Amino acid sequence: MQLSALVDWIHRYKDEVVARKDELTDLDRQIGDADHGSNMARGMQAASDKIDAAVPATVGELGKSVGMTLVSTVGGASGPLYGTFFLRFGTAAGGVTELDAAGLSAALRSGVEGIVARGKAEPGDKTMLDALLPALDAIDDANAAGRPEVEALEAAATAAEAGSAATLDLVARKGRASYLGERSAGHLDPGSVSSAMLVRTLADAAKG
Repeated sequence: MQLSALVDWIHRYKDEVVARKDELTDLDRQIGDADHGSNMARGMQAASDKIDAAVPATVGELGKSVGMTLVSTVGGASGPLYGTFFLRFGTAAGGVTELDAAGLSAALRSGVEGIVARGKAEPGDKTMLDALLPALDAIDDANAAGRPEVEALEAAATAAEAGSAATLDLVARKGRASYLGERSAGHLDPGSVSSAMLVRTLADAAKG
């Protein structure tokens, strides 16, 4: 995947987050602080503007730019978690202008491992990991089968969306939603929804 496509990914994700800001906020209002949409829209707009103003020369620079911007502009838990994802993604990718299938998978996995380390969540805790971990598995399965990048990322996006949808019936064990106990069931986790959007827009960027 070329650097230009990854830059396009950031812009596409920003557009999607901004367009669905109210939806994300409404989801967060049901089990959280009612600020996920507004926080993510503000952060991704700032990240998008920053890479427009100073186009990164490598994938590593792109990840660092987006990650640092999110950490500094997004409140709540989202900023540190998404910021860590992009920082780890960039560090794993390094000073390259293109990622092959294995490199992209490794960078994504490093980013998600950063989220795990920071958030201390596990699968089934009703968090963004319930979307991201199935996406990683789908990419690895597709790569092992020798499927094209576009197909691998489409499979990842589908898996992320299914994982997010499955949070509806889960009881939250992490974050503010966990304070609700059993009452958190019956609501989608907003972080899983924005994470599924992240993977979907990556798949769309790969298609061009």
